[in-house]
Amino acid sequence: MAADAGNLVTEQLIECMNFAAVKHRNQRRKDPDKTPYINHPLGVAYILMKEGGITDVQVLQGALLHDTVEDTETTFEEIEELFGSEVRGIVAEVTDDKTLPKMERKRLQVVNAPKKSHKAKLVKLADKLYNLRDLERATPEGWTTERVMEYFRWAAQVVEGLRGTNQMLENKLDELFKARGILPET
Repeated sequence: MAADAGNLVTEQLIECMNFAAVKHRNQRRKDPDKTPYINHPLGVAYILMKEGGITDVQVLQGALLHDTVEDTETTFEEIEELFGSEVRGIVAEVTDDKTLPKMERKRLQVVNAPKKSHKAKLVKLADKLYNLRDLERATPEGWTTERVMEYFRWAAQVVEGLRGTNQMLENKLDELFKARGILPET
C-alpha cells in the first residue's frame, strides 16, 4: 500500500514538472548564461524538500507551478483542473498581478506576506532563497551592484512577513542577509 502511495506522489510530481517545463520551455533567466527558466521552479521545489524538510506534495507542486500563471499563458482554472484546488490556491497566493506597476507589486509582496497561508509562505521563502542565491552566483544582465542590493533589502522586508514559517529556510536566508549587511529585524 505504501509503495502505491509513493508511486502516486512520484507520478503527481513528475506530471507537474512536465507541465511546468512545457509552459516555461521558451523562457530563460536573466543571468549571463541565459539559464533555462525551468531551473528556477525546480530549484524552489528542491530547496523546500532538501533544505526545508517539506514533503507535502501540494506545496512541492505549488513551488513547481508558482510562476506559470504570472509568466506564461497558464490560467488558475487550468491549474485547478489538473492539480486541484489546493495547488491552485497556493499558486494564486504567490502570483503577482502583472496589471499593476512593478513598484506596486513589490510593495504588495511586503504588505501581504504575513497574510498568506502557511503553504504559500513556504513557497515564497524558498523562492526568495533561490533568487538571492542566484544573485550571489551571477548578476543579471543590465543590473548594477546597487540594484542587486535593493533586491536584497526588499527581499528582507518580504521575508520579515514570512517569519515563523520554517526555521531552516529562514536561517539560510538570514545567512545571506547578514553577508550583505542586512540584518533581520528582531
